[in-house]
Amino acid sequence: MPETDLEAFVEAEGRDEKIREVRKKIDELGIEYLYLQFVSVTGKIMGKGIPSDHWERVAKKGFQLVYGATMNLFLNRRGDYLGYGPEAAELIGIPEPETFMQLPWAPEIGRFYCTLFRNREEKVDPGAFLTADCRGNLRRLHQEFQKKHNGLQLRVGTEPEMMWLKFDEDGKPRDGYSKPYCYHIDQFESLRPVSMQVIRYARRMGLDMIQGDHEDAPGQLELNWTFDDVLRNADRLTTYRQICAQVARENGIFACFMTKPFMGVSASGCHHNMSLWHGGADQFVRCGNDPDNLPGMADNYMYVDGGENTFMPDTDDPQMPGKAGLAAIGGIVHHLRALTAIGCSTVNSYRRLWDTGFWAPVFADWGFQNRTTGLRVSAPGRFEYRSVDSMVNPYLMGATILAAADDGIDNNLDPGAPEERNIYEAMEAGKQVKKLPMSLGEALEALEQDKVVQRGMPGEMYRLYHEYKSDEWARFMSTVTDWDKDFYMECLP
Repeated sequence: MPETDLEAFVEAEGRDEKIREVRKKIDELGIEYLYLQFVSVTGKIMGKGIPSDHWERVAKKGFQLVYGATMNLFLNRRGDYLGYGPEAAELIGIPEPETFMQLPWAPEIGRFYCTLFRNREEKVDPGAFLTADCRGNLRRLHQEFQKKHNGLQLRVGTEPEMMWLKFDEDGKPRDGYSKPYCYHIDQFESLRPVSMQVIRYARRMGLDMIQGDHEDAPGQLELNWTFDDVLRNADRLTTYRQICAQVARENGIFACFMTKPFMGVSASGCHHNMSLWHGGADQFVRCGNDPDNLPGMADNYMYVDGGENTFMPDTDDPQMPGKAGLAAIGGIVHHLRALTAIGCSTVNSYRRLWDTGFWAPVFADWGFQNRTTGLRVSAPGRFEYRSVDSMVNPYLMGATILAAADDGIDNNLDPGAPEERNIYEAMEAGKQVKKLPMSLGEALEALEQDKVVQRGMPGEMYRLYHEYKSDEWARFMSTVTDWDKDFYMECLP
């Protein structure tokens, strides 16, 4: 019988050597316990923990966990498990030795990312890649994209805004720790104990931190690291969220990734700056660590560098991307409405679009340095995808961007002329512009009609995401809010 995906993964060339290298790291660093983690359809970090004595066994055999863990093991509004019932099999998680990293705040613990597989005893496709694994899907879809387009690689840099909140007398996160003054160094300084600890931990774990600032909402910071391969950047965003949660615990405050906790001030976005490249090679960036005594495997400190950026201008117009990159952008513009269901993935996401005056993108258009459009050329050679917020699952976002770009390249889709005017002024002058979905329900309908974007959610992934988010929308629509009571309670007679 031909080997399964699981068997091929475990027996891959060079893997045994990496397993031995991890054992050496475990012994040198005094690691006692291992976190084996993967990412659910909503971006939540799931997994198991094991004593480090069992590293070699789990590296070969993996661990088992119910399929429903990929859906956070949550119930729908009828009380049934989302995605998979109790009769479903258990997935197999195989840790990736190259992702081993010592936790800087808990040096006795090591962390791995894992690839997920169907159970070995399944009647259908035993040991196959589990398509409920958003991270594994992104790796495979990017590999397919590169093979199809002569090695063309997606590189991404994210801008993860989030808010640091204080707890009220009832222990609930409530007000921002600092005042809503954008770019003010004094407010940035007020959060220095938090931001500097995040940066220390992040650099220790391979995030090449490059800049940061105080944004224009209470307690809102944005800290950035160098852009990289789409999968590694998604891993780093996931790691960054874990770091923020830990630093919040250490400081007795709350790390809030909710998109819009306050009206009347900016929401938390997570713009994706992207470009497509030919060539390049991985370069080691030590991030302040001793290269001879790293707290993790060297792969964590690799960043792809060099090559040919297809988004760079190839005409005399420095604002116009090259033809190859423009076709990819044409695909993204063409599919922006469906992509919004991935980038703006919660009911709360759409508060960001409705609260006007804070530069949130609400139109399916593009332009050079134009923040009123869904896409903008933020600098020569890169596009900023703006219809995405702090609650995004970056693995799903990367995979669906690849699907849309692939369609643009295949069909040479034209994004249209760039809009240099404020989009509202352009509309007043008679321009016809498509609006992005303005609710989660509308976005899910757009996604349901877009088979191209669904290609970025292969196998069971689209079914699972649609089920989870449709239930979330239904829960909201079946809830009586304080607004309902305030607005309607005494409106008649």
